Amino acid sequence: MFEQTFKTIDDVLWKEAGCTTELDYTEQSSWMLFLKYLDDLEHERSLEAELVGKAYTYIIDPAHHWSKWAAPKKSDGTFDHDNALTGDDLIQYVNTDLFPYLQGFKQRASGPDTIEYKIGEIFGEIKNKFQSGYSLRDALELMDSLRFRSQKEKHELSHLYEAKIKNMGNAGRNGGEYYTPRPLIRAMIQVVKPQIGETVYDGAVGSAGFLCEAHDYMRHELGDLTTTQLNTLQSNTFYGREKKSLAYVIAIMNMILHGIETPNIIHTNTLSENIRDVQEKDRHDVILANPPFGGKERAEVQQNFPIKTGETAFLFLQHFIKHLKAGGRAAIVIKNTFLSNSDNASKALRKELLTSCNLHTVLDCPSGTFLGAGVKTVVLFFEKGAPTHKTWFYQLEPKSADGKPRNMGKTNPLNDNDLKEFVALQTSFADSEQSWSLDISTLDDAYDLSVKNPNTPEEAPLREPAEIMDEIAALDKESAELLATIRGLL
Repeated sequence: MFEQTFKTIDDVLWKEAGCTTELDYTEQSSWMLFLKYLDDLEHERSLEAELVGKAYTYIIDPAHHWSKWAAPKKSDGTFDHDNALTGDDLIQYVNTDLFPYLQGFKQRASGPDTIEYKIGEIFGEIKNKFQSGYSLRDALELMDSLRFRSQKEKHELSHLYEAKIKNMGNAGRNGGEYYTPRPLIRAMIQVVKPQIGETVYDGAVGSAGFLCEAHDYMRHELGDLTTTQLNTLQSNTFYGREKKSLAYVIAIMNMILHGIETPNIIHTNTLSENIRDVQEKDRHDVILANPPFGGKERAEVQQNFPIKTGETAFLFLQHFIKHLKAGGRAAIVIKNTFLSNSDNASKALRKELLTSCNLHTVLDCPSGTFLGAGVKTVVLFFEKGAPTHKTWFYQLEPKSADGKPRNMGKTNPLNDNDLKEFVALQTSFADSEQSWSLDISTLDDAYDLSVKNPNTPEEAPLREPAEIMDEIAALDKESAELLATIRGLL
């Protein structure tokens, strides 16, 4: 029902000079979508209050209601074009009145866990990029046709928003950092199995894909939930941190569409925290994340960690280990070079992981798992509190319908079926052509965890240069002797 509306809004944004990328489209759609959601939420709450004879105090004051500036209506419910701001008047209102008013909620809020605070955070980080008030008017009228007044409508909108995030990731450049393939996330969750009453954390939350999928798993896969359990899921289960402004806004909107009205997402640089200061109250039962990699963190940031390294992902891994409760479970995406790098930081971090946690599973992902990213990745599954004795590896090789290996790309992405065997075999750490176990006691001090499938014939090892030179010399000598023999016969 809403899919065509989303496409038409994108068409409007495509023609708008101030919006040039998929990131811009998602950002601008997000702030309008958020305000339309908030208007529907307040309308719903006011009706509920009226039914029980109570007065409802609106969050947004009357002068800034959606129906006042975005979609004024006549008494018969039709759009009131005569009283609708447009052109330069609309742009001036949004930039100099609406946004400053919404930004002020952060200072007026009673605390960071309120929807008022989130409003202030969002509009303190985002800017209106529409330059044409006529284009903005078209987009607002389209946005007004969307409805959040039933679970079915919210569910449909959440799927459409996820598709928008995926398109942003597929667009290349820095869009890909916000999107982890959902089939991979779902497989990670099926292994970790978060339960009602546990907390789930992502310190590099991005678009909140891990938290949203964990919510859907716990909401729909764990059976009928009581009112108390639903309230726990709503308020005290999902936690995240995000450094970048756009990702923070997208994460908030994505979680709202998945049913979390006041997401516990903090806009902060996760790595600025000194992990030596982490207390038990800061720890979580389940951690799911795909931290950014390849960054070069400054020396002052590295001082927050016992193992000093400029690699962002390695600092995040230390953060996650420290923030995991005893007995807690984690699934973390990381570059596959982490398993074998020979630098001191990598070796020290592998030792720390293997001695403080049980690294029970490593999922080796093929090239093309992350669209637009040229690096290969693995997923580390571990539990906090006991050392590792044995690690089970699974080498993922997606196949086509005829059973042959297939290359993945934008038109042929990872799907849930690709990961079914992994999830099934992982429950018993079963051996197969694609899976095997490694006895950690056989490792030397380098703790090299390279993916080496014993069921795959090894390629002939590369020869030493001296050996090659000796063979060339021998072949030259043989050739010279053969030529001499030929000359003697002529």
